[in-house]
Amino acid sequence: MRTNWAGNLTFAAERVHRPATLDELRAIVAGGRRVKALGSGHSFNEIADTDGDLVELTALPAEIDIDSAAGTVRVAAGVRYAELAAHLHAHGLALPNLASLPHISVAGSVATGTHGSGDANGSLGTSVTALDLVTSGGDTLNLSRDKDGDRFDGAVVALGALGIATHLTLDVVPTFQVRQTTRTGLALDDALTHFDALTGAAYSVSLFTDWRADRFTQIWLKRLDGTPEPELPWTAPAPGPLHPVPGVDPVHCTPQDGTPGPWHERLPHFRSEFTPSSGEELQSEYLVPRTHATAAIAAVAALRETVAPVLQICEVRTVAADRLWLSPAYGQDTVALHFTWRQDPAAVTPVLGRIEAALAPYAARPHWGKLATTDPATVRGLYPRMADFQALVAATDPDGTFGNAFLRRMLVP
Repeated sequence: MRTNWAGNLTFAAERVHRPATLDELRAIVAGGRRVKALGSGHSFNEIADTDGDLVELTALPAEIDIDSAAGTVRVAAGVRYAELAAHLHAHGLALPNLASLPHISVAGSVATGTHGSGDANGSLGTSVTALDLVTSGGDTLNLSRDKDGDRFDGAVVALGALGIATHLTLDVVPTFQVRQTTRTGLALDDALTHFDALTGAAYSVSLFTDWRADRFTQIWLKRLDGTPEPELPWTAPAPGPLHPVPGVDPVHCTPQDGTPGPWHERLPHFRSEFTPSSGEELQSEYLVPRTHATAAIAAVAALRETVAPVLQICEVRTVAADRLWLSPAYGQDTVALHFTWRQDPAAVTPVLGRIEAALAPYAARPHWGKLATTDPATVRGLYPRMADFQALVAATDPDGTFGNAFLRRMLVP
């Protein structure tokens, strides 16, 4: 019996496979009625579930091939960001950004529109330059930014609907150093008044609150080494290292003492050598246009007496606009409101409805891999290229080999 990382979902697959070669994978797909790939299992809904064959890619060769001349790296889909980042850094290279957890797989993170933070930093998928898929029938489809253009933009954040990714090619940059510091004591009114100054104060910024009062409990600032420490007079330096969840030991968190360190040891919130928690949580995230940021935050603040009792922590981050059709940051600079809940679905679900109603005027796009109750027709209407994506799925997977209940609910009118 397989469950996701949080343990709130038991997969319904008839069979689970761990192919060791691409030929084995192709044979599984060709012989399967319904097939889905499972990455690190960090999704909180049934996006990776299937009633047919579930495929884990961890037994395939963990290839990481750097092309220094092209400024790219070709990586096997099942590789996790922690391993990829360490390998790149050892060769003097880096990715522009990372998510808060380095433990997640490259393919799964990209396919669901996962992101880090930073006014100028796009989602993880914006680094992808090429993509290899095993499609229905066991064939291989190679797509690239240069030769496939518009269709490629539709295939990067594809929710697993087009096939099973086997390799991704990513842009890389020279390695860099980051200093991380944390601050506290930010009143909600100051956060809303100075929001642009706060999110622009460092390369990557996260604001945290438990919504037990009208304030943010923590501000995490990740600035490039050599840039000045920001002056934020509405906040105070943290007294020591912090964990995002109040009261939790920060031993699993990345260093916050302002010392310079490699990008991959500062941009995530959590250290790669530790599992950050036992998984006893649920997560939701809603991404709104940057122009609605302060109104959306204020709308959630107005619900704090409803939200706080079932909340562990809420994080606010920024994401730069991209052109990936199903990216929650498609076409607009975006602010993400992320909620880590107590693992109590019966208590959390009605709260999601309240939040979604409050955020409805601000065109909030739910994260594809997290919990939401937003009406699927409403979600489809938030993506200008949704009809194009539906046509791409129909052309690439006409028999619905990679479909499941989640995709049918979210994509089919």
